Parts: sequence; structure tokens; C-alpha cells
Amino acid sequence: MTRPLLLGGTTEASHLARLLAARGIDAVFSYAGRTDAPLPQPLPTRIGGFGGVEGLAAYLRDNGISHVIDATHPFAAGMSRNAVTACAQTGTPLLAIERPCWQAQDGDRWTHVPGVEEAVAALPYRPARVFLAIGKQSLAAFAARPQHRYLLRLVDAPGDLPLPKATVVLARGPFDVAGDVALLQDHAITHVVAKNAGGTGAAAKLVAARQRGVPVIMIDRPHLPARQTAFHLGDVLRWLGHDSADLGV
Repeated sequence: MTRPLLLGGTTEASHLARLLAARGIDAVFSYAGRTDAPLPQPLPTRIGGFGGVEGLAAYLRDNGISHVIDATHPFAAGMSRNAVTACAQTGTPLLAIERPCWQAQDGDRWTHVPGVEEAVAALPYRPARVFLAIGKQSLAAFAARPQHRYLLRLVDAPGDLPLPKATVVLARGPFDVAGDVALLQDHAITHVVAKNAGGTGAAAKLVAARQRGVPVIMIDRPHLPARQTAFHLGDVLRWLGHDSADLGV
């Protein structure tokens, strides 16, 4: 029996959920629960963590999970590492949907850094206007540079912010280039801080920065254990043993 656990939170996960549901595959969708109003899915859905490796391994055994598909955000490293270990412990096949990284193009002014702390250090000391396109989980580190004016684009209202000078725009992607050019212009943005998530839904800010000559501090992806990966959803269906001919892939 095929009963996949789909670890979601990305556009690819939502697309795959629709494909699995359309084929009547008995899959479970899992959200980490970091947004107040996650997108509804056409599969049975659980929200929240598993309790580390042991909790995830127990869930796989107790719920008859046959496969795990890791379609979490590229920076959800903790969940991805737990999935590798729990699947190894239980003998559960694991496949990760891994987007290609963004690559700098002609005209881009990127500074690559390995983590959030290094991104903070890469900002200038003089007051700047910074678009923090990194979600809400890593904002506290930027309190070390309170002289800057920060622009945050978030899905949910953040509550109390650790940044003394911040403007919040509530929006859910995908975003387009014209809108992001206007966003950078309207807020007189001088620097963009981004995580190299890849994909198309959040790439518009990088094109906008290129067009406006705004430097980008790019946080590189975390290193993860070796695992089997795929990018095309048709490859995921074939891995599960299901036909993907009607997808054209």
C-alpha cells in the first residue's frame, strides 16, 4: 500500500498535493504551523511538529507511512535533517523536492554569506533602508543594527517586532517584477537581504533589485545530509509507482 507523508510549506508541495489527491493516493499533508492561515490542501492535513527524530519515526510507524516526500522550504533544515534520520531508522524511502538555487545574472550585485549573522555583518554601518525578504523567523538578529530602516513582507501580522524601525507589508506570493520594482522604489530601498530559496514565486525581488541597481546580500542554503532528490513532479509520481504521462513530463 502506498501512503506517502508530504512535508509541505512550498508551492511545489501544494501542486503535488493536488496531483496526489486527483489520483486518489492515500497521502497525508503536513504543515510546520509557522503561518496563521496556511493554504487549505485537498489531502488530510496535520499541523505542527513531530517532536524531533523519534517523534517523526514513531509517526511513520504508527500511521503506516510508506514514503516520505520532503517538499519543505530549502531553509527548513531542521525538518529535513530529521526526515533523513527518521527515514533511515524506519527504512522508509525518502525523496526531497529540491529547487535549483538562484544564480546571479549580469548586472546583479550580490554578496554571498553563509548565514543570518553574516548577513547582519554585511550591512553597512551607515543608516540604510533594507528590505528583509527572509520571513519572520530570523528577524531578531538584525536588532544588532538598529540604525537601519527595515521593510518586512510577511504573510501574517508579526506582533511585537525586535526591530525599532520597521515597516510591515502583508502579502502572499507569488510576486511580479513590476510590483517589486514599485516596492523598492516606494520605500527607497538601498539593500535587499534574501535567502537563496530558488523557484519562481519569490524571484521577482531579485530582478527588481537588478533593474534598480540595489545590492543583494544573499544567504546561501544550509548544508543537508545526502538524500535522493527530484525537481519535476512527474519524477515524484514515478518514484511512488504512479503514471505521470498525462503531466507531459
